[in-house]
Amino acid sequence: MCRNIKPLFNFAPPATDEEIQAASLQFVRKISGFQQPSKVNEEAFHHAVNEVAAAARTLMDTLITQAEPRNREIEIERARARNLKRFGSKE
Repeated sequence: MCRNIKPLFNFAPPATDEEIQAASLQFVRKISGFQQPSKVNEEAFHHAVNEVAAAARTLMDTLITQAEPRNREIEIERARARNLKRFGSKE
């Protein structure tokens, strides 16, 4: 999976439409191989992004879990700690 696509389910607050759109864009970029499509492919590219975003929103709205929602700030701090351990500090 593309490293830029982050899990969006079971967070408080729930994933926004902007987050879902960004993940959809990353997914379509990954599978198409285009960072930016040519003019001839632009309409198909954006249509695919919108279709993936709609499917992702439907998925987010219908998934069910018994787990407590995760806190975004805590998850960000955990990721920073993992990155620090993995890559060290910039200094």
